[in-house]
Amino acid sequence: MNNKEISSPLGADTVVAGGIYAIIVAGGSGSRMKSEIPKQFLPLKGKPILIHTVEKFLQVPDIQVIVVLPKNDIEYWNEITATNEVIQSHKNAIKITVGGASRFQSVKNGLGTIETDGLVAVHDGVRPLINLEIIQNSFQVAAEKGSAVTSVWVKDSVRQFDNNGENSTALDRTKLKLVQTPQTFQISLMKRAFEVEEQTFFTDCASVLEFAGEKITLIDGAYENIKITTPEDMLVAEAFLARR
Repeated sequence: MNNKEISSPLGADTVVAGGIYAIIVAGGSGSRMKSEIPKQFLPLKGKPILIHTVEKFLQVPDIQVIVVLPKNDIEYWNEITATNEVIQSHKNAIKITVGGASRFQSVKNGLGTIETDGLVAVHDGVRPLINLEIIQNSFQVAAEKGSAVTSVWVKDSVRQFDNNGENSTALDRTKLKLVQTPQTFQISLMKRAFEVEEQTFFTDCASVLEFAGEKITLIDGAYENIKITTPEDMLVAEAFLARR
């Protein structure tokens, strides 16, 4: 995509100098799903989870989607998308790149394929229930504030354990949120942040940006935007899809 001003994907009032990108991180295994198939390829309502996710982001006009996969999974991706009409009709908008040994490295590899400035949303390949409204809002907020990290309020009571795991303290859940994806940032901020040395507490892009000194802006997510990691999650996702 050429470096130009784009307004259509984000609404008439939002103009971005550069491109609109999404990095879909899909490097999981099937261990917690008790499956030999990597969880991102498990069928959900007759379609692989990852395909649901990618198709949702392709609804954003002018977007470029970067799918980050383990090297051994790329051939399988090519096989399952060969007959998918949506994927095939957007082939020029999709790039496949090889992931790294960690999420940090995988996102960094995805960033390395982006040559322009603009905005990039990073999303879990196994969050197929994300909706278009949240995606577009994340781009709009990131264009204005530099970052937009999707989150929801904690519903349950929460306790924090001490180092020994013996004693615990109740936390105020009215001040706690669960972080989801997409996490969307200005590309220049992302690339600068990912120049730091990887830390063990980097669990998402927001933690990387915060470590690099950037301010994190939270936006509203959705409780149905679940990350599928266990067989129980599949049942919940199927129920949400059936309701749609």
